[in-house]
Amino acid sequence: MITLSEAEIAARLAGSPEERAAFLRDCAEGGVAEAQALYGQVLLDGAGVAQDAPAALSWFIKAAAQHHLMAINMVGRCYDLGWGTAPDKQRAAACYRIAAERGLDWGMYNYATLLALGQGVAEDKPLALEWFCKAAALGNAKAINFVGSFHEDGWVVPRDLAKAATCYARAAQGGDFRGAFNHARMLATKGAIEEALSWLRRAGATATPAFVEKAAAWLATSDIPALRKRGVQALRTAAAC
Repeated sequence: MITLSEAEIAARLAGSPEERAAFLRDCAEGGVAEAQALYGQVLLDGAGVAQDAPAALSWFIKAAAQHHLMAINMVGRCYDLGWGTAPDKQRAAACYRIAAERGLDWGMYNYATLLALGQGVAEDKPLALEWFCKAAALGNAKAINFVGSFHEDGWVVPRDLAKAATCYARAAQGGDFRGAFNHARMLATKGAIEEALSWLRRAGATATPAFVEKAAAWLATSDIPALRKRGVQALRTAAAC
């Protein structure tokens, strides 16, 4: 077996997408759990190789068998969203729970999401909030945004718009596009229109197309005139770039 230095490994990973994929595959086939998880992601994304979701799931499963937490979470994602397999929310929830209980913030976030929605498990918003808070404490921006939603809507906890606004600001600063959108909403209600538009542009730059459409529809019916025109424009322009 050839042993590479950290510098040599970094150099191989910094190559072209094709070179990176080939290196990861060699390591994955050699039984390295981290490489198996990363190569699974490469196959899922089609980065340097042909996109192959079933093969990605197979590599995630191999890494998960070695107790790789992100791989366990990604097996859950595949079952959750039907990547390379038929959707199975119960199996997804089981994977997320294992990853969550072993300390992975993404496992916590994903498990909490299914608990909040009642998908694959019985709906349990109090337990969902507990897991969102645990993930938020680890800095997970998406979880922080969800905690904000609980406080804004009064789920489980008393309605607290100030706390919701604080959570949304933290989530936005952490890079979550939903957090950026929610932060913009809160800023606009306080009259900070220019700052709100800035955050809408940030949201649009990283949001999924489906979210952009949903957010634009909400803005178009806003009680704040500036958001109905300038907000939609800021969001869509950033999304188109």
